[in-house]
Amino acid sequence: MKSMRHTHYAALLGVVFLFAVSVALAQQASQGVTSYMPVDIKESFSSIMARMKAAKPDIAKQHDDLLKERYDLSNRPSQNDKMTGGKPLQEGVRVKLPAGTDWDKLAAMTPSEIQDKNLFPKGFYPLPHPNHSEGGMVFPKFMIDEVKKQEDRDLTRFDLDYDLPDHFLPVFPAPIFLTTRPDLGDVSKGKLVTIANYYELFNGLLNPKQLEGLRLLLTPFPQQQFNQTEDRRSEKISRGVACFDCHANGHTNAGTHLVGDIRPQEFRHRIDTPSLRGVNIQRLFGSQRALKTVEDFTEFEQRGAYFDGDPVIATKKGVNILERGSQVHFMAEFQELLDFPPAPKLDLFGKLDPAKATPAELRGQEIFFGKGQCGTCHTAPYYTDNLMHNLKAERFYKPVLINGIMASADGPIKTFPLRGIKDSPPYLHDGRLLTLEDSVEFFNLVLGTKLTSAEKQDLVLFLKTL
Repeated sequence: MKSMRHTHYAALLGVVFLFAVSVALAQQASQGVTSYMPVDIKESFSSIMARMKAAKPDIAKQHDDLLKERYDLSNRPSQNDKMTGGKPLQEGVRVKLPAGTDWDKLAAMTPSEIQDKNLFPKGFYPLPHPNHSEGGMVFPKFMIDEVKKQEDRDLTRFDLDYDLPDHFLPVFPAPIFLTTRPDLGDVSKGKLVTIANYYELFNGLLNPKQLEGLRLLLTPFPQQQFNQTEDRRSEKISRGVACFDCHANGHTNAGTHLVGDIRPQEFRHRIDTPSLRGVNIQRLFGSQRALKTVEDFTEFEQRGAYFDGDPVIATKKGVNILERGSQVHFMAEFQELLDFPPAPKLDLFGKLDPAKATPAELRGQEIFFGKGQCGTCHTAPYYTDNLMHNLKAERFYKPVLINGIMASADGPIKTFPLRGIKDSPPYLHDGRLLTLEDSVEFFNLVLGTKLTSAEKQDLVLFLKTL
């Protein structure tokens, strides 16, 4: 009997040991091996480039297949609705539904039912980076071409290309509106502002501090993928990137990146570059919104975000340490001049003027502040509450690895201002929603508001007036 008890005890210890090992392995898998990137690279640049160029077609095809599975990517421009600057908006819901269902049927189901039946639309899952395991800044071709033309600086990556079609991206170059001179309208004169032309465009319009801040925002500095080291991702050595390479004309060109403040790699979120318009009314900055001023954000970008949140490798690649009292302040001062585009149908309180709005737009406003629950977080006049909210979209699906990203919990997300929202596709923090119609369907499902088709259409019309 004693030996039998020993045998059972040993077996129990074995089970406990195996369980502990499995838990430890699972924790290690989710935790990652290290927080740091390799600094001392043993492979030559020519070998790295050859290897990554060879792998590029297969990686691009896998990602392109994912986009086509998720979305209708056809070019269907609106005949009536345009962004500020004249580019037509893309029309319609582009997220593809699972076979055998429709939006009304889906909205009638509970989150657990959708999860159990695996019916959450794939276009609502987190969107991976074009090569998520690699990450880094990637720019649309129109931005690459214009910077090369003006500055002879090449933002091309040899290992991957930007992924979303141009017709889903913001107008380029975007108009610039200043809070200090609303009488002038668009001060960009239809040009992409760069280090090559900023002085002629803004001398006499800005004060010397603001002009110097703009110069720094347009000056390229070393960045993780664009620098002089053997582990860069540009074929030739690079001077780096400028703040306004992503925030083109103080707005956005939808350039993408991965957040620098999450590890391991598969849990990092894709970033859709947010607009800097209206920065003066915002109070939270950075991908996890831990930064409380635009000065904090400006300094952090140069010291950390440019290098995927790794200050160790930043030293190797040539981090640009800005002086807080002058340079950072000057850069922030210019950013805080960037205004939202005109919205002629809105009154002083940010609501529709009944004398200017259509009946459908007024109905959409009522839905926005009522049944749709949008106004709970997006409060007028700028349509943000400057807070964080957790949508808990993971209620609708089981965690799954998708092309290198672990689709699990997004966590709290900043309430981005909706003023000028028609100018800033794609939508949500990672750009997973291509149109305003997609956005309405996403929030109708996630918030459980059960809007009718007519209510959704009116809501989209109201969003276009902002």
